[in-house]
Amino acid sequence: MPTATALDQATAMIEKAWGQPIAILETLAVRRPSDDPLLRSAVHVRSALAITDHAVAAHQSRLHALTRAGHVPAFYEMDRITSSAADLRVAHAESQTYLQSIRRVVEAREASTPADQAPAVRLAQAAVARSGHAPHALGQVPDPPAPSAVVGPPVPAPGPRR
Repeated sequence: MPTATALDQATAMIEKAWGQPIAILETLAVRRPSDDPLLRSAVHVRSALAITDHAVAAHQSRLHALTRAGHVPAFYEMDRITSSAADLRVAHAESQTYLQSIRRVVEAREASTPADQAPAVRLAQAAVARSGHAPHALGQVPDPPAPSAVVGPPVPAPGPRR
């Protein structure tokens, strides 16, 4: 069984996050881009990944043809083997970068639509309490403000110095 390509992984990630086939999602992203900008971003990055995925396949087939079993490469083919291997590494790196980008878009979508509101409310309340801006209970008088610290050089005392 062949391993899934980066394009296959991206497609599966997008379909799982939005719960629809990629063909429908691509149509939605093009027809109504303002409805879901994260979907538009994911589909846009996926289309760039498709181009890079085809480049990976082309570099792999070229490299396999140059290094096929039973074939001794000629001296002039060594440069083509080296450049094809380098091009393949670059295309793989680009594919992984696009895949990571799609992963971040999916994570942003999950973060923007919380499944349970209670943890988000508790986190907001904790942040307000830590910041010192928590509202006081009714009828409770707030503490007097602390005196500000003196900043700057000391003021000379009146009178002669000895």
